[in-house]
Amino acid sequence: MSDLEIRTRDDKTNYVPGEELAGEVSWRTDAAPRDAELRLFWHTAGKGTQDVEVIETISFDSPARSDRRPFRFTLPESPYSFSGKLVSLIWALELVLASGETERLDIVISPTRNEIALQGG
Repeated sequence: MSDLEIRTRDDKTNYVPGEELAGEVSWRTDAAPRDAELRLFWHTAGKGTQDVEVIETISFDSPARSDRRPFRFTLPESPYSFSGKLVSLIWALELVLASGETERLDIVISPTRNEIALQGG
């Protein structure tokens, strides 16, 4: 049984481009994971082919069975989080252990700190 968690500073999930996103990841597993990393990425959802782009990865050296690690990213200027009738772009953090276990936290990146709603698309 494993327990994985991603916590942002002040539990914040809405950001502006260029802002710092910081927090802490933690995990508790039956055995020490061989590897652990945190990914900042975006993906599309909706009709058509799904696109995924990993923007930055933080690898955690010598992960223990039960561990806590701080993290810090400077968010990119684009693309913005948006939602339309056919497709949405979603930003997320994903904690990945070598065993294949994952935890994900969706975030929003836009100039208004809110997902942009596309009209007619």
